[in-house]
Amino acid sequence: MKAIVYQKFGTADVLQAVEQPKPIIKADQVLVKVNAFSINPMDWKIRKGEMTLMSGSKFPKHTGTDFSGIVEEFGSAVIGLKKGDEVFGVVKNMMKEGVSAEYVAVTASLVWKKPANISFAQAASIPVVGTAAVTALEKMGNISSQTSILVNGATGGFGMFVLQLLKHRGANLTAVTSSQGAAYAKKWGANSVKDYKKENVLSQKATYDIVIDLSGKMGYKTAKQIMKPKAIFLNPTPKPIEIPLSLLGNIFRGKKHVVILSSPATKYTDVLLSAVKNGLEIEVNKVFPFAQYKEAYEYAERGGYIGKVVIEID
Repeated sequence: MKAIVYQKFGTADVLQAVEQPKPIIKADQVLVKVNAFSINPMDWKIRKGEMTLMSGSKFPKHTGTDFSGIVEEFGSAVIGLKKGDEVFGVVKNMMKEGVSAEYVAVTASLVWKKPANISFAQAASIPVVGTAAVTALEKMGNISSQTSILVNGATGGFGMFVLQLLKHRGANLTAVTSSQGAAYAKKWGANSVKDYKKENVLSQKATYDIVIDLSGKMGYKTAKQIMKPKAIFLNPTPKPIEIPLSLLGNIFRGKKHVVILSSPATKYTDVLLSAVKNGLEIEVNKVFPFAQYKEAYEYAERGGYIGKVVIEID
């Protein structure tokens, strides 16, 4: 089978297509013929060597975490899935496994049936950012129309999910995005939209109960100036050192720095599937063919697009 691997840390140029044997499944796994897999920021953070404490430095490495496709085989202990089922899922260890191949062997508990009303590309976009969005809502606690929330970098994959889920809870949402993203932010639930090229939220008088930085550019120290005294800052893209430091620092401060560490599981996917059933939109900005994998990762890393970027395997 064809697979994308890399033998050293670096830019998208280190990625290469190789031939590998088809995986052999264990009793609790399914073999999925991959139709599509999505690109997430964690992919290039790992590939650039920024996460070696968790990913290790053993090569070759695959890339990609969430996928969709069709069940090819299922192990003897697998219940509820059969050959031919259209599914989507995610690898168990995001730091050391990858799905960038024609076939992937995955634990059956991390594979779910694809809703008929969405495409394979849309389904492959759900697990990582969807789970992170549901986890973020858990961290926020009780939310009402009186809860003022600023979402910075609001119309990427994560923002797409979190805006729509927060709208369902009735939160008072301010979205910071580009001029191209403004219409999407409003459609997905933002009460107010700020074009970051025209307005600086840091210099305005408004303060917020919750600030969530999806751009990775604001940071807790900067966000403190627009946070209410008991507000929380949600950080879904922490540097490894920020994880213990945030926990320690929160003991002594009113304005909390909360790191979002999420791991896909059925309890989160059930929430997401229910939302999809009730009309949650999944915007796929661009679909690249497998042969253009380098271009796909370069495009995704540049940012500035709405929703998700996906690679399809013919």
